[in-house]
Amino acid sequence: MPALPSLGLRNRATRNSDRRLRPASVPQSTTSVVDCGVYVDGERLEGTWSHSEAVAEVRRRHSGFVWVGLHEPDSHQINGIAETFGLHELAVEDAVHAHQRPKLERYDDTLFMVLKTVRYVASGTLTANSEIVETGELMAFVGHDFVVTVRHGKHAGLARVRQQLEQDTEQMALGPAAVLHGIADYVVDTYLEVTDAIQDDIDEIEAEVFAPHTTVETELLYLMKRELLELRRAVLPLTKPLQRLSEGNTPMVPEQVRSYFRNVDDHLNTVSERVSGFDELLTTLMDAAGWKITLALNTDMRKISAWVAIISTPTMIAGIYGMNFELMPETEWSFGYPVTLLVMMVACVVLFKIFRKNKWL
Repeated sequence: MPALPSLGLRNRATRNSDRRLRPASVPQSTTSVVDCGVYVDGERLEGTWSHSEAVAEVRRRHSGFVWVGLHEPDSHQINGIAETFGLHELAVEDAVHAHQRPKLERYDDTLFMVLKTVRYVASGTLTANSEIVETGELMAFVGHDFVVTVRHGKHAGLARVRQQLEQDTEQMALGPAAVLHGIADYVVDTYLEVTDAIQDDIDEIEAEVFAPHTTVETELLYLMKRELLELRRAVLPLTKPLQRLSEGNTPMVPEQVRSYFRNVDDHLNTVSERVSGFDELLTTLMDAAGWKITLALNTDMRKISAWVAIISTPTMIAGIYGMNFELMPETEWSFGYPVTLLVMMVACVVLFKIFRKNKWL
């Protein structure tokens, strides 16, 4: 990866000389705040900050930015942060209530992006009530000197993303847009991981569908289709927002960061192709499973019909001789009864061999 410029921020010696330590006892402003950090020249300032103190420090320096991470805040918890950073009330409402489609909106000098997060739920045996894909949401408010992330769901925490970005000071020096890229890249990478896991499940089902003498429950195929629909709802709507971020239609994103968004967009296209392929394959497997079930039913019906034909032959002969007419062949013959039984047995054996040769039995 080529080195990225620091966009004219102050050198590290100056930054280290005026770094201030904050007391560890400073409380966060809301209970939903997971982390709040101040970043100058790509490095995080030491200490514990409230969101108001953090943004005041950044604006006093006229450089750097603040990254505040929230987890499932309510309206009361997010109001103070929204007022401090000047967040639009409609975007704040979306961030609180969640259940949004992936999108990218601009409110004055603030970008608001919604991403769907997914997690593969591993289970030993698939059943009709299994959950394969668990979804959540990530919202990001991006301004010229701040990033506010809001997470909904038990998975997709951003601690690892924050740690990786903090280790790459050149990337962080690009500002809030670099954080937005890191989040988008992380989310799309999880899509790839989920599709890899789903591919294994589909391969297993496919092998079972075409295995001899086995029947796949159609409920499992419908389950896979339903869970795949959840993944499609997360992936497909994200295409246009990423294209906007990578094509230069958003002036708040520097050119150095746009190239990284193009890479994320390429990965998303790979995921979209996989999801479309999975959907087509599952449709084919459902048709194949249906035909296999129909073939099994036809085979059973042929077997039943063959046995009915075999049984009906001695029944017919016994029925004729059961009419008790006096002038019937061999009724007075001493060997008439065993000969009749022999004819019945021979007829049954002949019919059995004919049906077996024709693979009805």
